[in-house]
Amino acid sequence: MKKSISWWSFPGALAGKPELSLRECMQLARDAGFEGIELWLEEKGDINLNSTRQEMKRILELAREIGIEINSLATGLLFQYTLTSGKKEIREKGKTVVKKMLELAHYLKVDAVLVIPGAVDVFFNPSAEVVPYDVAYRRAFEAIKECVPVAEEYKVTIGLENVWNKFLLSPLEFRDFVDKFNSEYVGVYFDVGNILLTGYPEHWIKILGKRIKQIHIKDFRRGVGSAEGFVDLLEGDVNWKAVILALQEVGYERYLTAEIIPPYSQHPEALIYNTSRSMDFILRRS
Repeated sequence: MKKSISWWSFPGALAGKPELSLRECMQLARDAGFEGIELWLEEKGDINLNSTRQEMKRILELAREIGIEINSLATGLLFQYTLTSGKKEIREKGKTVVKKMLELAHYLKVDAVLVIPGAVDVFFNPSAEVVPYDVAYRRAFEAIKECVPVAEEYKVTIGLENVWNKFLLSPLEFRDFVDKFNSEYVGVYFDVGNILLTGYPEHWIKILGKRIKQIHIKDFRRGVGSAEGFVDLLEGDVNWKAVILALQEVGYERYLTAEIIPPYSQHPEALIYNTSRSMDFILRRS
């Protein structure tokens, strides 16, 4: 398994105000020992809904120049444009986001994208609508099904991520939901840390098996029980030995992508180096 880090882990990126250029982020990741980087589709930014094939070619060339691989493409826009919204225009925008991600990933030579399948509610937005579970299931399935032909055209997998959305809460349900599409281009983007509140990542990994196409890692303290419980790697309750053994058991050999929220400090770039070293320990690298 190889090490990658999410664009969100860099100073200011989560707030949409990155303090470093894309080149600087790639170089910092490479200098810290990462082999890959996960980029993000945003409303405004280096990769957005109006980005072109030529622009993606330049980003790919930049990555090759620096010596780092773009291993996945993600977005937070699907919390805003949920595939399960009660408003048709929002669901349609969400499908547009997914289809654009698949297109841009193809240009970036990325074979899987992160897709939030929908939500019963949005945990960080108390004013967001609450969608009945069965309705969310139906809308999510219909929306993703419409995107499958695009995924198959570009040969890029739709990686459905487990998030705090009160939806697809069991690994058995998640497995069966993925299998209903009957397409090799629908799989799982599994987030290790997101499961800690309600389950054990090693159990999910063994059940989801070959369906897992990408992995997010972060750590979490169960006793906190809220988003404040997300902590730096090795500071939470993830049983990393069990997780790595489970991944090896199901034959996962791809990237582990760290998604760590940077602290407010004078030297947030130190988080990149510390995360890389923690991942070396997790992977038992000397």
